[in-house]
Amino acid sequence: MNKFKYGASSTLVGLEKNKAHQFALSHSMMLHSKNALYSFIPKNACSTLRLSVAIYNGFVEDTDHRHWIHANNHTFNATLGEAIKTDYTFVILRCPFRRLASVFLDKFVAKEPDAWQYRSLLDYKVKLDDLTFREFVFSLQDADIIEENIHWREQSAFLIYQQYSDYFSLEQLPKAIKTLKQTINFDVVDARSLTSHGTGHYDSLNDQSYADIAAFDIALMKRSGQCPSHESLYDKELIEVVKELYEKDLELYVEKFGKSDLLF
Repeated sequence: MNKFKYGASSTLVGLEKNKAHQFALSHSMMLHSKNALYSFIPKNACSTLRLSVAIYNGFVEDTDHRHWIHANNHTFNATLGEAIKTDYTFVILRCPFRRLASVFLDKFVAKEPDAWQYRSLLDYKVKLDDLTFREFVFSLQDADIIEENIHWREQSAFLIYQQYSDYFSLEQLPKAIKTLKQTINFDVVDARSLTSHGTGHYDSLNDQSYADIAAFDIALMKRSGQCPSHESLYDKELIEVVKELYEKDLELYVEKFGKSDLLF
């Protein structure tokens, strides 16, 4: 039987008021024909996996209809009964340093809705065009900010179980694709090339530190086909801040995969 992460040992309130459990459950997806559950974490090949689940469950035929998933994040959420009785569970984790860099280069540089939400959290005291990665990272030391958006919230907050059948890393996605096919006959349809979320199609810049370069200036670089590498956004100070902010995520990642695929 699956053991839940946010059970009686975490709080004695009614389950419907257990915010941590309800949040994690709302980021679950059932693969019904195999009685399997996937916990999805934004920025961790999330679009790829959500599309693959939609295809697997028979609601989307192919990648041409991929935008259906954005209005259906909760369509395949597990009920409590389903979550208790699942036969197979899995989740994809990501190096916390890479995930946070990806958030900034995607959501903030492009000024997507998440960036505007962030600005409102700061009472509109920051201009998105002027925001730097350093300023963004330091602002996450405020608990009200780090917990308010799913794209930079701790990965551990999305986990509903104490233990999953399989943990995969985004850095080793081919291994996940192979294992999921062998284990539950689940075909992962890699949609990363169909979205604009990643930086793989840009010339990667690693010639200097870009920690203090304004988002607008990075946007200009991207228009010319270049983008700072994830590594170039960090210096020693920022590495230490992120280690502290995402301590639980780093511990879990190292426990499951070791240190070889961590950015630092």
